[in-house]
Amino acid sequence: MSLDLPRTAAVASRLVVVEATGSTNADLRASAADQRAWPHLSVLVTEDQTAGRGRLDRTWVAPAGTALAVSVLLRDLPRDPAVRGWIPLAAGLALADAVAAQLPACEVAVKWPNDVLVDGAKISGILAEATADAVVVGAGVNTRMSREQLPVPTATSFAAQDAAVDEDLLLVTYLTGLDQWLTALAAGEDALTSGLHAAVTARCATVGQAVRVSLPDGSSLEGTAGALDPDGRLLVVADGATRAVSAGDVVHVRPA
Repeated sequence: MSLDLPRTAAVASRLVVVEATGSTNADLRASAADQRAWPHLSVLVTEDQTAGRGRLDRTWVAPAGTALAVSVLLRDLPRDPAVRGWIPLAAGLALADAVAAQLPACEVAVKWPNDVLVDGAKISGILAEATADAVVVGAGVNTRMSREQLPVPTATSFAAQDAAVDEDLLLVTYLTGLDQWLTALAAGEDALTSGLHAAVTARCATVGQAVRVSLPDGSSLEGTAGALDPDGRLLVVADGATRAVSAGDVVHVRPA
């Protein structure tokens, strides 16, 4: 099915829809040096991504026509590098809001730091990558993937929720929300004064959960996710001590 995205085109500074590609993030990163051709809020999207990646270089593959791969180029960035750490969370919040608008009967949440969940199952993952002077935010959204096509039992899709997705509405809602949060951050507001901290916390399924975090150094941490700190780090309480986690792979530990 060919994507028809008039509302998204009206919001994006440039919208390019390709029939198929290896990775929208890789393509957009390679083009980012040309600032005139690819301004802030340029968007690259496909329904057939053959070599997508998630966090920790995990592969992300979906049958053609069953998922959206969308990458957004961000140039108007917060000056404070610490505030830029909120960009993936802002993207997750904006995408969760866009998903929730089309699944009003479901519980839609953000799993720290980069997943969108529907009734506890993953419908989307987000990967933010920096270039010399920009950030590329990629997202994969399971749209028309049947239950049989889902890669793992903990995944879901609009189709698996028996919902007919409007891709144009999904993308324009996501893009508008992301731009609003980034505009506030780039204008000098931090996550607290902009309301981003409160909004992400309200959507975050990880806060209050028992978690197991696989850390970049190969170690792991088990405890309770207490809150998000002002820099967007996950505060994990373990053995009576609180540790701020800036990067890691989080598993929500369900009671036995």
